[in-house]
Amino acid sequence: QVQLVESGGGLVQAGGSLRLSCAASGRTFSGYVMGWYRQAPGKEREFVSRTSLSGSATYYADSVKGRFTVSKDNAKNTMYLQMNSLKPEDTAVYYCAAGLMDGRGSVYFDYWGQGTQVTVSS
Repeated sequence: QVQLVESGGGLVQAGGSLRLSCAASGRTFSGYVMGWYRQAPGKEREFVSRTSLSGSATYYADSVKGRFTVSKDNAKNTMYLQMNSLKPEDTAVYYCAAGLMDGRGSVYFDYWGQGTQVTVSS
């Protein structure tokens, strides 16, 4: 089992920045791929970003590429999402997730945090 707790959400004006944190406890953090998803009101949950197991490789949704940066600190059992140049359309509940990768490179996120609200005003 992995327990995940997000923090760092809040209200920010368009163009501003926020940094989300995801603290993990339980099983070995370094053994999991970590990711961020978000869900806006009335919309389905969507992928935002994820890391590789080591954290050396990162992946992003096109909508956030160049503005968001994900990082994973295995020593601190914590993942971060630095969000810059925020837009009103980034408003959502942001969730962190932990999962395993199969032999073909597909990631299955089995563990989820409770979410943190990010609101970007125009």
